[in-house]
Amino acid sequence: MDVLLFVLLFPRAIAGPIVAIVNPWVLAQYRQPTGTYTTAADGTRTPIYLPDVDLLVQRQALSPSDLRQIEGLNLGGEKAALYVQGDIKGTVRGEQRGGDLFVMPDGTTWLVVQALENWGTTAGWTKVAVVKQ
Repeated sequence: MDVLLFVLLFPRAIAGPIVAIVNPWVLAQYRQPTGTYTTAADGTRTPIYLPDVDLLVQRQALSPSDLRQIEGLNLGGEKAALYVQGDIKGTVRGEQRGGDLFVMPDGTTWLVVQALENWGTTAGWTKVAVVKQ
């Protein structure tokens, strides 16, 4: 493949290692809900998760275009973008899918609210918007 074509098609492959010099990838635990719940006597439901999976992630600020993409979600609190080495779908209401979590090395938990860019099946990474829990 021509180098220029590669850079145009896969810019993250070029930029990723350079950004990692100042903002390294870290190992986080990814928790994906099964879609089932346990229900307590008072009626509260707690989601059941698949076993945690270790994934490399890189946290960055949301760009202005990312903020425009999520502005209608009415999110409060600290928001960020995670670049994830993997294929993460995020919330898909029609499939009753959502509630994916990332537990970072510092112990903070982040809820995936939207997949911003999904190149998981082609380039091996996904960019998701997350909110600190």
